[in-house]
Amino acid sequence: MSAPPKRPLLSLAHELRAGSLDLEEYLAELEVLFSILEPSIHSFVEEENRFERLRQEAQKLKKKYPHPPNRPPLFGLPVGIKDIFQVDGFPTRAGSRLPPEELQGREASSVSLLKQAGALVMGKTVTTEFAYFAPGPTRNPRNLDYTPGGSSSGSAAAVAAGLSPLATGTQTIGSITRPASFCGIVGYKPSYDRIDRTGVIPLSPSLDHVGIFSNDVAGAELVAGLLCPHWQLAVAYNSPVIGIPNGSYLKYASDEALDNFEAVCRRLSEGGCTLKQVSAIQNFEAIVERHNLILAAEAAQVHSRWFKKFGDLYHEKTAALIEKGREISKSDLDEALTERRQFVQELLRLMDEYSLDLWISPAAPGTAPKGLDSTGDPIMNLPWTHSGIPTINIPSGVNDKGLPMGLQVAGRWYEDETLFAWSTHLEPMIRTDY
Repeated sequence: MSAPPKRPLLSLAHELRAGSLDLEEYLAELEVLFSILEPSIHSFVEEENRFERLRQEAQKLKKKYPHPPNRPPLFGLPVGIKDIFQVDGFPTRAGSRLPPEELQGREASSVSLLKQAGALVMGKTVTTEFAYFAPGPTRNPRNLDYTPGGSSSGSAAAVAAGLSPLATGTQTIGSITRPASFCGIVGYKPSYDRIDRTGVIPLSPSLDHVGIFSNDVAGAELVAGLLCPHWQLAVAYNSPVIGIPNGSYLKYASDEALDNFEAVCRRLSEGGCTLKQVSAIQNFEAIVERHNLILAAEAAQVHSRWFKKFGDLYHEKTAALIEKGREISKSDLDEALTERRQFVQELLRLMDEYSLDLWISPAAPGTAPKGLDSTGDPIMNLPWTHSGIPTINIPSGVNDKGLPMGLQVAGRWYEDETLFAWSTHLEPMIRTDY
């Protein structure tokens, strides 16, 4: 199965807002596509009368905003919400077997902002259990025999299949960038805490990021500007100086991924970008160990009450993480968090020393693995999540089986606007489907 042609999110948002595309006609089109593709992909949590609800909400929205000039920027745009986000009127199960009433809470601030901007909640998207590694039923729209990645499995698959032009996700290791790469779409992980995490069931509060999926960089930027406080548009005046981390980190990418990465580097260089090899992310194995220590320790804290009460309902992978975290001392966690802050400063120091605007790297070790038992390895995303600096996955090609690969573009701390400006400039050079 290959992904159907899709309207770029930015164009779709403009058409719906202007009324050149009637909202109810668009939902009818989407309903047909949903009935054809969703039974095979399983990107959404099941919901009875989904499109009847959406039509009623669309009618209310049109009645509230009859005049296009007064319509909000995301008027009528459907959005898939990862099922660890609280949404009024929807149960939250977090991909788990725990009773939904135990997990309910106040609506996520990011969801409320999307609604205020006119978006319609398409429904809850499938997540791995508590956004860790225990996979759900979702399949990759590019090839149903392959994983879409995780933990934001349903969100990435829904956008890739054209079932929802926008979806939310979270990333604690690689849960936005990796599935975006596997599914051939854009995934934006902001600077740490740039998008409010309130109302999202945490996994590791020090590492969790809230982000989004789109099929184009410009569309993701439109939404980022609504979700990130104090957003200021930036402009890329010249070609950027780009750093390539030269060390043990890149050895975790497969030969196929490195071949694709080198081809992208050539296109960027030919397009006028300055690429610099930089000795960075040294002692990578120690960084991985530190990240996983923080993750386990904080997951044990988050799930302490639930695990005590419902431990037998947890998947063995999640249970093992929590059990591991219980053995970690507070002093070891505090030391790891301190070392993490030092790592962030080292990355930023290198950007200043080499006058870098961006870092680039493969978005995953390779293409999506076959089968649904695993969501793939997030190792290529870990240092950028650990540091909390913003990243955007841009599709960078497909292999001979038609499986996508992506380029992970990282910017400066809390300069997400500039990252988008550069990414918009680079997207035509990176994508082979342009």
